[in-house]
Amino acid sequence: MKKLKILLFLALSLGLGACSSDDGGNTTTINTDVIGVWDLIQVNISSAQDIDLNGTPSANLLDEVDCISGTLLIDGDFVWTLEQSIINITEITGGLFFADCAGSSSTTGIWTSNDTSVSFGGDNAPIPFNIVNGQLVHQIGDDLPGIQSYVYALRP
Repeated sequence: MKKLKILLFLALSLGLGACSSDDGGNTTTINTDVIGVWDLIQVNISSAQDIDLNGTPSANLLDEVDCISGTLLIDGDFVWTLEQSIINITEITGGLFFADCAGSSSTTGIWTSNDTSVSFGGDNAPIPFNIVNGQLVHQIGDDLPGIQSYVYALRP
């Protein structure tokens, strides 16, 4: 019993020491401006394509492929949910590509944010999204047949 009291005392001492106010004033602030529903507004690729054959190529696949969608919910309980189309891009020939949807995926987890980015935790969590001009940018940087970036805007 005496050993249990000593272990309890040590645990409490360590716990209180971790919350000490002599840590140099470093505090973590959460950017709550990211809370809300975000809609996918761009899926950028490295070179403009005319996938829908309307005569106007675009580097934003949302202009070319009707089935692409995405919604990111960031809630005040620090839980996020991302539902996004799975996009298949295949090379045709001569620098031309075709893209279509192969269903959608849904992932969820916990989030944290500062003034420049939002970080996600959980299974299959995306890399942090940068906050750029009031939008969330998931920068990947791959050349075709890959994706350069996904851009989300806060729903009004």
